[in-house]
Amino acid sequence: MRGITKQYPGCLANDGASLTIQPGEIHALLGENGAGKSTLVKTIYGLVRPDAGEVVWDGQPVAIASPGQAQRLGIGMVFQHFSLFEALTVEENVALGLGAGPGHGAGSGGVRAGLRERIVRVSMEYGLPLDPGRVVHDLSVGERQRIEVVRCLLQNPRLLIMDEPTSVLTPGEVQALFATLRRLAAEGCSILYISHKLEEVRALCSAATVMRLGRTIAHCAPAERSVKELAETMIGAGLRAPAPRQHAPCNAPCNALPRLVLDRLTVRSSNPFGTDLKDISLALRGGEVLGLAGIAGNGQAELMDALSGEVLAGRPETVLMDGTPAGHLGPQARRRLRGCFVPEERNGHGAVTTMTLAENAFLSGAVRQALVRFGVISRRRTLAFTQSIISRFDVRASGPGAEARSLSGGNLQKFLVGREVLQEPAVLVVNQPTWGVDAGAALAIHEAILALAQAGTAVLVISQDLDELFVLADRIAVIAGGEVSAAVPSGEATAESIGRLMGSAHVRPPQAPAPASAYA
Repeated sequence: MRGITKQYPGCLANDGASLTIQPGEIHALLGENGAGKSTLVKTIYGLVRPDAGEVVWDGQPVAIASPGQAQRLGIGMVFQHFSLFEALTVEENVALGLGAGPGHGAGSGGVRAGLRERIVRVSMEYGLPLDPGRVVHDLSVGERQRIEVVRCLLQNPRLLIMDEPTSVLTPGEVQALFATLRRLAAEGCSILYISHKLEEVRALCSAATVMRLGRTIAHCAPAERSVKELAETMIGAGLRAPAPRQHAPCNAPCNALPRLVLDRLTVRSSNPFGTDLKDISLALRGGEVLGLAGIAGNGQAELMDALSGEVLAGRPETVLMDGTPAGHLGPQARRRLRGCFVPEERNGHGAVTTMTLAENAFLSGAVRQALVRFGVISRRRTLAFTQSIISRFDVRASGPGAEARSLSGGNLQKFLVGREVLQEPAVLVVNQPTWGVDAGAALAIHEAILALAQAGTAVLVISQDLDELFVLADRIAVIAGGEVSAAVPSGEATAESIGRLMGSAHVRPPQAPAPASAYA
């Protein structure tokens, strides 16, 4: 790619960017959120037409007008935001993805004959198990990402583009994927790997191109650079080290009531393929961060829904917020009790992508930020709240009027976390807080979470990133099969011990907590 330029209203996404990938090379494309990486790879895949520049494939200039043409050339892509039809099964989605290639019509015998068996064989071989008959809308984020990876591998691509492919994979799944990518590269397939996990980049990639503000600004061998050097090249400034975490003394006497208590929370999943929650009990004090580790699809989504009030918990006393029974209350009522929530899926759940940032800020902040006066939305207060999120969290957007879908994934994540943090909650529950964000943004999000805890907020962090949990959490528990293990102080836990529990079919649930009055 030479001199690629793409202008959007109010945004120069690519500014003369260039990229060269060799056969059989695993090549990293690095840059902070909004650097132009997604626009560049969408140009390769035929989703974006550049305003200027040239794409050369096998030595010949090409104009890739569609994903179908890209697939016929041998180019496959795993998207950060999934390109799946939620009402269809895994097998049907894979068939549609293969339909653009020669002889691969979704309804043709050529692709459907034996496809179910191929999906099972390939997914198991690569350590990403899938049930071809499952409907996508019942799958977790991690399971949906497996579909994207397997669908591309079934196409035998010559160039495989992977946009944040390990964001929701466990360490074991990451290593299995890396083994697959190295084997593909050894067979001559080129890999273009986009990730903000710089240790992964150093371990996997032999070359890297760094982008900033739409331009190509550096080339390097990642293994020859430290993580800090790579991050500073990406952001164009020094990267400060995070402040040491002063862990809360979980067992010390305390006169304050727990801010969040779950008492034998049991919820049947509304999805036939979901995970039921079974007798979950925990107590979380103000100033404490509890980390909840687990492999995708083990009840994290159901727990988030039960905590936020999207699914009611039955007995009011099943969920206590600052001592107030809340199990029977919906989302708005729980927000009035100073609860704030950041869901795992930012598109459609955390944000309405066709609405502006100001409208999305209003949806969550109307109660806590008093954005409605006498039944009328205060436009001034809403815009001021939105602008404060953009400014405090360095959200790269044209302003409060920008549509959520115009933001990169990392910038939208910063916006959603900032929207909840700035409401100064008593209880914050955040699921995958730094999914798809760069090192600088991850540091900012971590610091904001820790500052809230320091100010007295009870924080529950649900994450598959064990490194993240060891940075943030005072205690760590594991969710598996809808059960939650007893939490252990993070200083006493190891990645190996937590990983073993994550891989278990069940974990031993802790004893039910004493009544809230016992903590007084």
